[in-house]
Amino acid sequence: MKRIIVIGLGSFGMSVAKTLHDLGQEVIALDVAGRIVDQAAAHVTRAAVGDGKDPDTLEQIGAANANLAVVSTGDDIAESVLATMALKDLGVKEIYAKVISENHARVMEKMGVTETIFPEKDTGERLGKRVASRWVLNYVEVTPGFNIQEMAVPHGWIKKPLRELELPKKYRISVVAVHDVLTDTISTIPDPDRILHDSDTLLVAGREEDLAKLADLK
Repeated sequence: MKRIIVIGLGSFGMSVAKTLHDLGQEVIALDVAGRIVDQAAAHVTRAAVGDGKDPDTLEQIGAANANLAVVSTGDDIAESVLATMALKDLGVKEIYAKVISENHARVMEKMGVTETIFPEKDTGERLGKRVASRWVLNYVEVTPGFNIQEMAVPHGWIKKPLRELELPKKYRISVVAVHDVLTDTISTIPDPDRILHDSDTLLVAGREEDLAKLADLK
């Protein structure tokens, strides 16, 4: 279980927080509006009223021990910059920042955030599902309950062939493509005897509940 700080509880931040909590993560949500915090309280581990730019406030809610943070502070670029700085000062290494423009994204990338998120391209629910797992790199809902996700190769699968892993039998998922990142080649009909490497990513398809089990892999 990860400890995740969500700063800003607009529609995007609220969706991220709820999704992460539903997936069993420890979610601490922070917003300056008491009414919104009250609404979030039933859907997160802890909801607090406070300023996400203030290091003391962030330290009090446990940000120093957080695995990652999501900064979703609305349309104020300065707010997101200062909140990100405060999180970095507390040692939070993985930070996802919602951005409103290309210039905003450039600023946040210069600050070294893990990823910038344009809410019109990536829903809060999808981001939540993606960051809840250490392996998931991207996530697409094909139809309700059935998804395709790009994932890193879990440690226990490295140097093993797909045939030996028996993923359809054990996890009820299918590998539809293997991407060799080093050579930038994609095998759309993977050879079942192909040995997997830590430089590969996998495109896997399956039901939502089956894909969710992959988050627990070592």
